Amino acid sequence: MEIRIRILTYVLATVLISGNIACAQFVAPHAVVGQRTISYEDASRNRKLTTEVWYPAVKTAQAIPVDEIPFIRMATARDTKIAEGSHPLILFSHGTGGGRNTVEWFCAGLAEQGFIVAAVDHFGNTFDNPIPEEFVKIWNRPLDISFVLTQLLQDTSLAKSIDSTRIGAAGFSLGGFTVIALAGAQLNWTALKGFFKSPEGKDEVNIPEMPGLINLIDNPEIKEGFAAAPSIHDKRIKSVFAMSPAAGQGFPTKQNFSEVSIPTYIVTVGGDKIAPPNTNAAHYAKLIPQAGYVLIDEQAGHYVFLNEAKESLKSQAPMFFSDRAGVNRREVHEKVLAVAFEHFRKTLKK
Repeated sequence: MEIRIRILTYVLATVLISGNIACAQFVAPHAVVGQRTISYEDASRNRKLTTEVWYPAVKTAQAIPVDEIPFIRMATARDTKIAEGSHPLILFSHGTGGGRNTVEWFCAGLAEQGFIVAAVDHFGNTFDNPIPEEFVKIWNRPLDISFVLTQLLQDTSLAKSIDSTRIGAAGFSLGGFTVIALAGAQLNWTALKGFFKSPEGKDEVNIPEMPGLINLIDNPEIKEGFAAAPSIHDKRIKSVFAMSPAAGQGFPTKQNFSEVSIPTYIVTVGGDKIAPPNTNAAHYAKLIPQAGYVLIDEQAGHYVFLNEAKESLKSQAPMFFSDRAGVNRREVHEKVLAVAFEHFRKTLKK
């Protein structure tokens, strides 16, 4: 009941009445979204952190479609200049075994509304560089985001365009965990490991992207890593948005969120079998102080948050890119973007 009341009182809940309401209703979108790829390396942790940046481009920029990419995507202007002004920045964390471009609709969509958005490839936890141990060393993910944030704020070609007082973070699945951890949530690895060994938890740890992770959770190196991991609370981040966040059972009590004081919003879907709402999204929303929460679609599954794919990719990877009958992935994306935009507009005072 508490969660339901928060949903009803949140002003943007009305956008869910119609699947045709898109984020463009709030402000006139920028005509062109710019895009660039930046390579960073955290030498202290020996991690290459390739980062994709989307941003509002100067009005003279021309967007060019990229047909060879198997996703339905927004045309962008590569390496063009950023529109004048100081823009809010959103850091984005992809899901387990994903990549910086796998939720491009969200990143480019926010950039179209005037945000600079930077998505990070989490080393060893991407589809093109899968390292089993890195799928379990989840403390590295928030550290990746914090490192890249520091680099962006020191980048002479970007820093002058970023409003360092208006920084947010968003993520999908394990990326949702990542941004909640950045907000100050304190993970209890013992609780999470115990859940993963339970009959219910085994289904959540046995992910399609990397089967067999249950065999790694008792690895002494993993245990020592969690014990030695530095604080991952990044106070530069002022607002977070999580899509079907995972690892919820690693935060068993409200005490785990005692340091979370920034605005947090969580969205999920009813058909999620990878990060079921009752043990993840709804669990987070119940324990995080004043968290916003909404179930976007009753039927959609976990991977509805990934990019909309062309038919060739749908047939090659139906688990990730084909949805059950009655689910419209594009409409789900439009609803999520509307909620995210309003959340960041209000909390970062755009």
